[in-house]
Amino acid sequence: MNAATSPSHEGTIQVVKRRGISDDWLKRLMLAPAVIIILALVIYPFAWAVYLSFFEYSILKQAEPVFVGIQNYKEILTDPNIWERYIFTGKFVVTAVSIELVLGFLIAYFIHTQFTSGGLYVTLLLLPMMISPVISGLFWKYILSNNWGVINWFIANVLHLTEVNWLSTNTAGFWAIVMVDVWMWTPFMMLLSLAGLSAVPEYLYESAEVDRASAWFKFTRITLPLAAPLIMLGVVFRTIDAFKTVDIVWVLTAGGPGSSTETIAYALYKLAFAFFQTGKASSLAVILLVTVIGLSIILVRVLNRAKAATQ
Repeated sequence: MNAATSPSHEGTIQVVKRRGISDDWLKRLMLAPAVIIILALVIYPFAWAVYLSFFEYSILKQAEPVFVGIQNYKEILTDPNIWERYIFTGKFVVTAVSIELVLGFLIAYFIHTQFTSGGLYVTLLLLPMMISPVISGLFWKYILSNNWGVINWFIANVLHLTEVNWLSTNTAGFWAIVMVDVWMWTPFMMLLSLAGLSAVPEYLYESAEVDRASAWFKFTRITLPLAAPLIMLGVVFRTIDAFKTVDIVWVLTAGGPGSSTETIAYALYKLAFAFFQTGKASSLAVILLVTVIGLSIILVRVLNRAKAATQ
C-alpha cells in the first residue's frame, strides 16, 4: 500500500484538521469584529429607537418611559407641519439632484471628449466634495451674506441690480441651500458619469464611424445607454443622501425664516436635540427610515431596468 494513502497517514491528517481551524471558522473569526461593531453601532441603536418610538420619553428627564402605543406616530402623521417639511425636502431633493446630474454629466462628457488625461482636472474638481459640509456651509454663508457677501457685491456693483437676501427669505433661502448642495456634490455625479463614459468600449464608436453614424446617433444610442447604469447609481446615492440633509440647512438658514427652509431631517434634529422629545423624535426617525427605504427600492428598480437595457 502507498504510504501517501495508508491508514496511519490519513489518521495523521484527520488529527491535524481536528487540532487546527477550518477555513469556515477562520472566516467567521475574521468577520466577528466587524459584525460586533455593526451590532453595537447600528443594530442596537436602531432597535432602541424603534422601542422608544412607542413611549413618551425625554432624555433630559429622569422619569421612566411611559408606554403610549402608536400615539407618537399618530401625532407625527397628522401634523401638517411635518408634511410641509416633507414637501420642502422633496422639492429640494428633486431640484438639487437634477442640477447635479446635468452639470456633473456635462462636465464629465467635456473632460472625457476633450482631454486624453484629465486626472489633474478631476482631482481639482473633486475638492468641494472633500470639504466638511459644515465648513462649506460657513464658507458660503459669508459669500451669501447681505452685508459683505461677494455675490451681493457683484449683483449691486457689476450688474446694478437689487441685492438678494439669500439667507433671510423663503425663496432665496431655498436656492441658497440648493446652490451649496450643488457646489458640493456635483463632483460626485461628475466622477460616476466619467466612470460610466470611460467604460464604453471604443470598438462601438469605431463600428459607428464605419457606418457613418452621426455624433447625435453615437451619443444617444451608444454613449448614454451604456453609461446610464453608473449615472443612475450616482442618482440613487445622491437622492438618499440629500433626503437626510441637516448640516447645510443648520449652518445657512437654521430652517428660517420661521421654519420655511426646514428639511425633514432638520425637523428631526430639532425635535430630538432642541425640544428633547426623544420618544416622538424616535417615531419620526422610523418614519424617515421607512421613507428612505421605500425611495431606495424604487430607485434600485429603475437602476436594474437601466442595466437590463444595456445587456
